[in-house]
Amino acid sequence: MSTVVEMPQRISAPLLNERQFQDLRRLADALNPEQLLWASGYLAGLQGSTSALPATQPATESVRLAVLYGSQTGTAAALAERVARRASALGFAAEALDMRSYRRARLREDRNLLVVVSTQGDGEPPDSAQELHALLTGPRAPDLTGTRYAVLALGDASYPRFCQTGREFDEALVAAGATRLAERVDCDVDYEDDAQVWTERVLGLFDEPRSGASTVSAVSAATEPVSWTRHRPFAAPLLERLPLTAEGSTRRVWHLELDLAGSGIDFAAGDCLSIVPSNPPELVDSLVTRLGLNGDATIATRHGECSLAEALASRYEISRLTRPLVERYAELADSDALRGLARDGEALTAWMTGRDVLDLIHEHPAQDLSAQDFGDLLRVLPARRYSIASSPLAYPDEAHLTVAPVRWESRGRVRLGVASTLLVERLAEGGEVPVFIEGHAAFRLPEDPARPIILIGAGTGVAPYRAFLQEREALGAQGRNWLFFGDRNRRTDFLYQREWLHWLEGGLLTRLDVAFSRDQPRKVYVQDRLRERGAEVYAWLEEGAAIYVCGSERLGHDVHRALIDLVGAAGGLTAERAEGYVEDLKHTGRYHRDVY
Repeated sequence: MSTVVEMPQRISAPLLNERQFQDLRRLADALNPEQLLWASGYLAGLQGSTSALPATQPATESVRLAVLYGSQTGTAAALAERVARRASALGFAAEALDMRSYRRARLREDRNLLVVVSTQGDGEPPDSAQELHALLTGPRAPDLTGTRYAVLALGDASYPRFCQTGREFDEALVAAGATRLAERVDCDVDYEDDAQVWTERVLGLFDEPRSGASTVSAVSAATEPVSWTRHRPFAAPLLERLPLTAEGSTRRVWHLELDLAGSGIDFAAGDCLSIVPSNPPELVDSLVTRLGLNGDATIATRHGECSLAEALASRYEISRLTRPLVERYAELADSDALRGLARDGEALTAWMTGRDVLDLIHEHPAQDLSAQDFGDLLRVLPARRYSIASSPLAYPDEAHLTVAPVRWESRGRVRLGVASTLLVERLAEGGEVPVFIEGHAAFRLPEDPARPIILIGAGTGVAPYRAFLQEREALGAQGRNWLFFGDRNRRTDFLYQREWLHWLEGGLLTRLDVAFSRDQPRKVYVQDRLRERGAEVYAWLEEGAAIYVCGSERLGHDVHRALIDLVGAAGGLTAERAEGYVEDLKHTGRYHRDVY
């Protein structure tokens, strides 16, 4: 059994009178995380300017702190960097470290660990965390007696195994003998506030002397340049929207160009643009009507007061159900049926699939539900990530997106994708959409421009590869480029066909292999093309090629299996050794996946 170290009480007597305390509390409640950080630095600066207080603290040895991160899309990495900067400002010798390159020997040396890790797919660790996860959860886990740790888990509550990887790291560290500093915090898509509270609480648990923990550090942390975020997005005008699929296609895909001029936004090929969406108006209207509430009623949200209608339109998630929502609503509605579902994870997941909040209140109505009570049930509307389909070297001050509007029919209603239909159907040319950049350091071009690359994608998953080739063309990179692309029909669904063929003819694109699944009786997919070209793919890998996969989770799984098969066949390796070969590609940073 591990022990939880409680936060020490650092103030033995109140320093503020009741009125001062209440004023400070009201101010803090009204500020977002970035504003709180700025305010802390401002107050620290005032303290530092007071001559009666010492300017610096006596220098002592810093507490070493390793902030380990396992990140697939870059969110956990960015958070870990933020935690390390905050710790450094407080005087720790802190370092953010990618789990991909973190070695067993270092694990024995670092006695203070903070773990920031996301969960992918059906409860799986991100690629960069798989090796360390396997070590800690396996039979050869090292003895970590004397190590102190805390875990911040990132996930999405709409998935059944929410924050599973963080939970497994937490349990594995306890089993290895480490001492839990604080209880694990599981963050949903609205993670910023919880992550900041966790950071301050955990760092406050260390009571050893810290060197350089002066007011200057606090001020420098607070005055770090503020970038565009979900709570402070940039309003990007739509420059142009063009169809990518031809008439007769079974689905429509569009190319969008957004104007970032004046934003100061900086990004690299492979990064994502996050859209801060709004819910479809028809869904909002139906929900307010079904609830029998006044849409103009004022409610309090985590980020200020607004009307119920506005909250449902732009602040809360109403198109998906999560287990916490169903559990809370079951109590408000006093529904034994929902309570029973909530006790059976598999049954609940199956029931929630394809249902939204309107379905929930229609099938299980609640009596006397107030606007505030209903708003308090819901989680924040998450941003939607899109791979950027352009290089900043080719199109400065622009971000191009490849968008397929999501629309389907279920239970007598038309269902709409929140961001995709906003971008394609509700946003007029010249209209503005709130955006911010989410870096994707795990999905970048090789540092060596001469390294060959193999790009594998289907449908809109081809978007980042357009950016990659634009980047390599602008840089004059000499590395060979091989694209595998798949979709439904060549005539209607060959996305960016003219550009790929232009690059193929000019020699920038060395090879192009396509798989159009519905152009022949037997469906053919990109993983089939990979197996057909297995010997050549293996030869490229032996020459040092980096491989990229972008698309659905199912595509990622099928391509991964195909890679193991072709490596085994072409390299004459056993299944176990072929699997090890592909895993080594991950660990050496030559196998990159962006699957969703």
